[in-house]
Amino acid sequence: MPGCDHGSVNEPRSRPLRTDPKATSSDPDAPAFIARPEGAPVYYGFPVLPDSEVDGFQLGMITDFEAQPDTSGDGFVVAPDGSRAGLVWESEVEEPYFSQVLPPDSSRWGVWAVGVTKPLRSEADARPFLAATLSELRSRWEEWKRHEPT
Repeated sequence: MPGCDHGSVNEPRSRPLRTDPKATSSDPDAPAFIARPEGAPVYYGFPVLPDSEVDGFQLGMITDFEAQPDTSGDGFVVAPDGSRAGLVWESEVEEPYFSQVLPPDSSRWGVWAVGVTKPLRSEADARPFLAATLSELRSRWEEWKRHEPT
């Protein structure tokens, strides 16, 4: 449709990113999420939402769902031990789902597609959103920890 900015099925939509203003980059010409300092965790450069904590897990924001509210985006979850997994999220779905996008590796315990009935439009929504996925996320984290090289 002329004037429509939604894009086609094969064309990704541009969404704003929320970067962590406290994150330092290893390259002065690149943002911290592209030029992570040595030893920085995956998804470094994006903020962890401090008020999202549920049972030691926290939600991290990649897609800035406050700057441009939407029902889908990217994020991550931080486990109680500091390890991380990616999230491709969808909110306000009729039927919740949870599936693997990428398998776990040494740097993260996978990337997971999650759909929940809860909204995710503000930082206040982050805690209930995370709580809705926590059972599945915790089991994936625990499985990764059992097989993680020591």
